[in-house]
Amino acid sequence: MNPSRPLLCGALLLSLSAGAQFRKYSNEFLNIGVGARGLAMGSAQVASVNDGTAGYWNPAGLTHLGYKQVNAMHAEYFSGIGKYDYASFATPLAGGRRALGITALRFGVDDIPNTLFLVEPDGTINYNNIRSFSSADYAFLFSLAQKLKDRGNRKMQFGINAKVIHRSVGTFAKAWGFGLDAGLQLQVKKWRFGLVGRDITTTFNTWSFNFTDQEKEALYLTNNDIPVRSTEMTAPRLVFGAARDFKLGKKVGLLAEANFDLTFDGQRNTLVSSNGLNIDPRIGLEANINGVLFLRGGVNNFQRALADKDTTNQKKVWIYQPSLGAGFRLGNVRIDYAFTNLANQSSALYTHVFSLSLDLGGINK
Repeated sequence: MNPSRPLLCGALLLSLSAGAQFRKYSNEFLNIGVGARGLAMGSAQVASVNDGTAGYWNPAGLTHLGYKQVNAMHAEYFSGIGKYDYASFATPLAGGRRALGITALRFGVDDIPNTLFLVEPDGTINYNNIRSFSSADYAFLFSLAQKLKDRGNRKMQFGINAKVIHRSVGTFAKAWGFGLDAGLQLQVKKWRFGLVGRDITTTFNTWSFNFTDQEKEALYLTNNDIPVRSTEMTAPRLVFGAARDFKLGKKVGLLAEANFDLTFDGQRNTLVSSNGLNIDPRIGLEANINGVLFLRGGVNNFQRALADKDTTNQKKVWIYQPSLGAGFRLGNVRIDYAFTNLANQSSALYTHVFSLSLDLGGINK
């Protein structure tokens, strides 16, 4: 490749050019999490989630809703370079045994310089040829939840998601995909259990590419492949969780939850790691005072890493990602805050996340 051409656009497209295959980190934006409550609790949510964010964490939890509810969140990566937005609407149906939910997600990087034509044919650099484009991932989840048992101290509910995925890289590449999730929740006295199967049908993205003749020529002259079509597959995963409620006095309650994310698509850097099975634990706590003020904390993303940056020292230690947060409820409004690492990498990437939950009224259970 000609070193005088820093083809950011070409590098992005090159990563999409492989044929149909399973990819370990396909649709990774769907694993970030939603809602400052869940993010502050280390993403440990599948057993206890009981609000509109359940459409993402575990659709079975939507049956706990007593009112129509709207949720929204905005967060940013890398000092605003990447933007992550979430919104959802959920409603119980007549009778209170079923619930519906719609969730929308977008993760995008805007104003990316396209340097494909930065260098003129005569070798001169022309900055006026730089154009910008956006790379964005969208997902739309349609959820249906049903109560299976609701007697005394024993409750069971089931939920399913149908999700549509759209990804685009400027005008050069677009993809459409489809998948299904299914979830189950069980409550026995003060214990709660949850199980979610994500991408149970093997979610796929089918990519198509569109280049002008001039763009194809530029890619060819710089030794970049010109992709035609490709299909990207996302392997299924399971998330199991257990939670328990504790009373610390008349006004103070405590919720503790542990989740275990199980993947089967090759070895990962997780607490339990092998070619056939990887287990990534998540632990979260939430204290509430009169159901008005909430304090939260969590840990997740346990990994083995070098003890220091000195490459001659190959000693590895266990590291983890902590998160903290708080929230308060005022009438039918709840505002939550989390301080967490959305990118699951270094402490320099920690960010502030705010989310809003609004009850719209309706069926009062």
